[in-house]
Amino acid sequence: MVASYVMSALTLLRNLFPLGLLVFVVPPSAAQTSGPAFRLNPADLAVQMQPRAKPEAQRQHRQKQADLIYPQAFDLTRHPVTEAEEGHWRKTLWATALLEPQDTYVVTALDQILALTERSDLSPSQARTVQTALQVATQLFLANPSPNTPLGQRFLRVVDTSPTAEWSVMALSALVQGGLDPDLAQAKQQALQARFQGQENVALAVALQDITAQLQPPAEPPLADLLNWQIAPGQTHLYLFCRRDRSVLCRAILKDAQGQWVRDNSQPGRPLWSVPLLTRSLHGLRWNFIRGATPQGIYRMEGLMPRSEPAYFGAYGQFPLVKVFLPLESGVQAFRPGQGGTFPKTLTEYQTLLPSSWRDYFPIQQSYWAGRLGRSLIRIHGSGELPDFFANNRRFPDSYGWNPAIGCVSALELYNPDGTLQRADMPQILQALAQSNQGRIEGYLIVSEIGGNQQKPVSLAELEAALAP
Repeated sequence: MVASYVMSALTLLRNLFPLGLLVFVVPPSAAQTSGPAFRLNPADLAVQMQPRAKPEAQRQHRQKQADLIYPQAFDLTRHPVTEAEEGHWRKTLWATALLEPQDTYVVTALDQILALTERSDLSPSQARTVQTALQVATQLFLANPSPNTPLGQRFLRVVDTSPTAEWSVMALSALVQGGLDPDLAQAKQQALQARFQGQENVALAVALQDITAQLQPPAEPPLADLLNWQIAPGQTHLYLFCRRDRSVLCRAILKDAQGQWVRDNSQPGRPLWSVPLLTRSLHGLRWNFIRGATPQGIYRMEGLMPRSEPAYFGAYGQFPLVKVFLPLESGVQAFRPGQGGTFPKTLTEYQTLLPSSWRDYFPIQQSYWAGRLGRSLIRIHGSGELPDFFANNRRFPDSYGWNPAIGCVSALELYNPDGTLQRADMPQILQALAQSNQGRIEGYLIVSEIGGNQQKPVSLAELEAALAP
């Protein structure tokens, strides 16, 4: 089995660039900023097929995280929330996110840190620690989502008392995801609106609208309208369809720059080319929060980032990453072809990128609002860490091999314990994107949830059905 995976990957790489396809080596310095001129370097990909991870280094890497989880590390008398201790809490809370310990001393420390949300005089350093604690507390709460737990009770208090609107609504969002009674959730919504009335706060307004959409999901527009729409001519369109539950695998399909669907000619019946991907946030946060799930909506794909070369497999895997840009995100060369720089400036402009039946559908506007709120640096990448590196993967056995991210899109990338590549989907993704547009990595990524509350992964059959005349 292992040998067949490796041979398949090697065969894929040999076929990655057919004779005559123009490719250039991308200097790492240019790869951080350059865009549409990127083309793939097959030699750079091929070297990543070699075993690189040292099992002992991987074990030590995870053990370093485990060594940070002990009672004294969570003692706020030893480590108060101050600027001097910010580095300690940054490392400790990240280890908590990776390992998801449910020890009483961990929960107690998070509860004590979140008590600081009631203050309005926190320094920037203190606020950063509280923000991170809210992210990690959301993750632990959703592993045991009951408002009667200590974290559930703390979240209710944050909703009612914090003078910081973003923290109040972040706590309410966690409670709603955890199954808070809808009537109580609506009452809390109304109380937040009244308490912060008169404030010009986009983050609060967007979060409240998202909570409404969770409690009363709007009807999905016709999928065929989205699939038949061209954002701009001569552009690759990569569609990624997900379920509302982002622990369920999504499925990507591809339309080339000529507007034709890319199909798998090696399979009987030439089905649509497709690949399963994951958009789950490690912390379980909603799309409108930093480190939350991948927002729905339109992104610009533009170029690659080089893979890292750590002594152990990093979370981004061993293959180049596809760069995608949210609306209004800096660094994009041309969100719209022929028009340099960012786009759009307003929601109305964003809506012109969509078919008419989708323009007033709030969920597909998420990427616009995420860009307005400052989210950035979303990528399509592999998942080079072993699946058990992230403890919460055990809670999601159906997508266990696809590691979570903090906003990015995760592709399958599996290794044997000795560090030998077993299976990787990034090469075929890069191949398909390159071949769909004469070797150029540019176009649009469109993310959308479909199928209501279904728990089954998105299937090719339902996508093919939407394309049927």
